[in-house]
Amino acid sequence: MANDNERVLNLEKGVNFRELGGYQTTDGRTVKYHKVLRSAGLADLTDNDLQMLKDYGLKIDVDFRSKQEIDKKPDRRPEGVRYVWAPVFEEDETKASEVQSDGYIPEIDGDPTDGYAHMIDVYRDIITKDSSKAAYRKFFTQLLLNKNDNEVLIFHCSAGKDRTGMGAVFFLTALGVPFETIKADYLLTNVANKEFVDDLLGLLDSKGYKDPDVINSVRDLMTVHYNYLATALKTIDKTYGNINNYIKKELKISSSEIESLKKIYLE
Repeated sequence: MANDNERVLNLEKGVNFRELGGYQTTDGRTVKYHKVLRSAGLADLTDNDLQMLKDYGLKIDVDFRSKQEIDKKPDRRPEGVRYVWAPVFEEDETKASEVQSDGYIPEIDGDPTDGYAHMIDVYRDIITKDSSKAAYRKFFTQLLLNKNDNEVLIFHCSAGKDRTGMGAVFFLTALGVPFETIKADYLLTNVANKEFVDDLLGLLDSKGYKDPDVINSVRDLMTVHYNYLATALKTIDKTYGNINNYIKKELKISSSEIESLKKIYLE
């Protein structure tokens, strides 16, 4: 299996671009390389980045962002890549796109220091909202269409950590990847995003934001905590039984579709 450094793609202006190949399933199979990437936004990619993604085999771009986020920062993608819009939320509940806009400090219900509690609420909404379920069903539909070897699908939001993170959780779970591996992939965001988050916090410092509670709130908005994922899983268990049941009943992924996914993505 690839180590963390090999898993993160080295793009000039790409943040949190990661390969999902190489993970092993509970039955000893392995997720194929050059089939699925997860990432943050594509708006700032350079021409060299686009060429690299074209050479990598990128063919499908699934965008989990809201219309407002897309209007502000539309994707750049190689020519010939099919674009699929699958908004998890009508508006960016994660606040990531606001924070990324030149160090804007979002107030959450009038409080600029409540990032952690806000993200806990976001993860409950990711699980329960109809828009979210429809978006992930659309994501799986595209995964099922990605049948040709060495043709790659990318899925992303603004920061590539929450809406995208849960997309990876659902996808890897459906393939039979064990939870500890899925958890490690989820938390890898904090390694892949570290330079970006440090730069953002430095920008806030240069603008005169010194309150440690505000800084910690922004850090909570722009990183992942295991408790965020645990909240999503607890919500699933409480309301829907377990995650496999959720994928089948709420995301409407049939047993035969799961078998098809395994044929496409495992070796």
